[in-house]
Amino acid sequence: MQHLLVALLAAFDAAIAAAVGLVVLLAPLTLLWTLAFGIAADWGALWPLTGTLWEFGHGVPLAVTIPDELLVALAIPPQAASFAVSITPLAFLLFTLLFAARSGARAASAGTWLLGSLSGAVVFAAISAGVALTARLDAVRTPLVLAILLPAAVYLVGTLCGAVRVAWEEGDGGILDRLHDRIDAREDWAPVPVAIVRGTAFTLVGVVGAAALALAVMTLFRGGEVVALFQTARVDALGATVMTLAQLVYLPTLIVWAASWLAGPGFAVGVGTAVSPAGTQLGVVPGIPVFGLLPENSSMWMLIVVLVPIAAGAFAGWAVRSRLVWEGTPLGTAQRTVIAVGIAGLSAGVAGLAAVLAHGSMGPGRLADVGPAALPFMLALGLEVLVGAAILLLSPRHRDELAEERTDRWIAEMTDSGLAPAGTPVAGAASGIPFSETQTFDDTAPLDDLRGFTPPRGDSD
Repeated sequence: MQHLLVALLAAFDAAIAAAVGLVVLLAPLTLLWTLAFGIAADWGALWPLTGTLWEFGHGVPLAVTIPDELLVALAIPPQAASFAVSITPLAFLLFTLLFAARSGARAASAGTWLLGSLSGAVVFAAISAGVALTARLDAVRTPLVLAILLPAAVYLVGTLCGAVRVAWEEGDGGILDRLHDRIDAREDWAPVPVAIVRGTAFTLVGVVGAAALALAVMTLFRGGEVVALFQTARVDALGATVMTLAQLVYLPTLIVWAASWLAGPGFAVGVGTAVSPAGTQLGVVPGIPVFGLLPENSSMWMLIVVLVPIAAGAFAGWAVRSRLVWEGTPLGTAQRTVIAVGIAGLSAGVAGLAAVLAHGSMGPGRLADVGPAALPFMLALGLEVLVGAAILLLSPRHRDELAEERTDRWIAEMTDSGLAPAGTPVAGAASGIPFSETQTFDDTAPLDDLRGFTPPRGDSD
């Protein structure tokens, strides 16, 4: 009965996630539709437009075909009548991921993480299929199979990430516990997987935060160019509102572009263009206001920004190493090497996936290649993070760290022999275990009981 209840709740979560995403699009579109065409307007295209944009927000590419009458009215060349738009507005995708992760975590807390994850993903796939079959536009087409599978895949990845995280920590009484036990059987390798995931989280937070800060700084210094492009567009208040909302949903995508710029490879804004710290080569750029943030030129001195991903990797290495010392689990060189390589590899994988979603086509002709290339971004970020993480994880241990390790070993020997004076912290207390877990000190213990034990020294070896 409990399993059925968890499956139903997970299915309800998936339905709520899809409904909220659709309503977030439908509500402003309804308002804009009313302001543009009035209450008596034809509402037949509103739902297909909403569904198509919802699919597009989950990575489904669009195939745009401009009608002939519009080609003549706007004097558009016939070769530009058909083109693809495939740069994902990541705001919608991130919302689905976070909502799914929260649902997966609740299912794992209830003890049925796999059933809950699959139930939610199946319901989300059913809703995606319904949207794909009912929301069809003549001018903007989406591949039917991708329109069904990609939104469901996004939800499944999110719910599995949230569920596995909780189930790994709390136990699931099944496959994860068996895997956990096998890893724990190798005591010297047991902390490695968790350390890799933790370090990757620190790295990604650091890189994303630095990229967001760089984007904010560019907005501060080049905000005038953005305003000028708004004025050049000569749109009314309604048009300016639509342009602003469209650019806001692309904000996470722009952060990925900024992260690729910080890593070194940069990104393109058209075929044959490049924006990177080593140099900027731009031709004719579309008059989209946000493109006013693009730097007009670059200097070789700007390559110093590649220190930012290195610093993020170093911070991740420091955080992981400090945690291991605090837990009293110092690892050998091989384990720390694997942790450093794992952090770099996992960070590069996430960056590559983000680059795939943030790169593609946004129009005809030269606009068929826009955004960061996935492979250079992955390689650059992975190597930079590896350098930073390796510096902190593989450097010689400090004398205080060695002293704590010796103290733990000495106290463990005394505890195992039953000769530790009451009040002496148990092994690991030097690494941060609260004093409430220590014994009561007894200053009447005979000194003869301690004969033969030598307290640790604090010098380095």
